Amino acid sequence: MAEDLTRPSRGGAPKWGPFAGRVTGPGAGALAIAAAVVALSAASVHAVTADVRPAGDPVHGKTVYQACMGCHSLDEDDVGPRHRGVLGRVAGSVPGYSYSAALKGSHIVWSAETLDRWLTNPQGLVPGARMFFSMSDPKDRADVIAYLGEQK
Repeated sequence: MAEDLTRPSRGGAPKWGPFAGRVTGPGAGALAIAAAVVALSAASVHAVTADVRPAGDPVHGKTVYQACMGCHSLDEDDVGPRHRGVLGRVAGSVPGYSYSAALKGSHIVWSAETLDRWLTNPQGLVPGARMFFSMSDPKDRADVIAYLGEQK
């Protein structure tokens, strides 16, 4: 028969959780359950709020995108690949463009989240990629991503 871990051991200490073997007496099991509920609640709040980015303004994004145009355009490859239709595209997949092996092998699909991470720190996301330009302002990144999302 399986051991019932929801009940305290003979000494009253819970058999699992953060207080396992440390807390004894009446209510020790309930204390362990309460601690577990608090920990799980905190984890779920973090999971919901961890990926909060500002809403993007595509009109302002078009202006901010001018900084990208030293190497990119919407419709032609240049120093960097063309950007029209980038959202939903697999990184390193524009036909005819010569990508780094690192980016080609990354298997990233460009989404708002991956583009935000890329624009924050390209080398951090894909070590060995050729792009070194980054945008430190989260609002500017969100605006550029919103603008690119309209360029289908």
